[in-house]
Amino acid sequence: MTERLTVPMLKENGKLREATWEEALNKVAEGFKSVIDLHGSEAFGMFSCSKTTNEVNYAAQKFARKVLGSNNIDSCNRT
Repeated sequence: MTERLTVPMLKENGKLREATWEEALNKVAEGFKSVIDLHGSEAFGMFSCSKTTNEVNYAAQKFARKVLGSNNIDSCNRT
């Protein structure tokens, strides 16, 4: 059996430590915000899977457009 992560991990001072989901998601949101502040929302791009449901692709494009403020999303539906 291989070892699997069961909790989020954050790197501090070069070492990984366990974190809560709230703490980990806040760290991700801070990172996204810092990229948008530095480079603008069009710095983000997102791929969604063409083999998933329309609902998942819709949620992905809504996230990219409304939350990140980027129209750079592709679901590769033409293949």
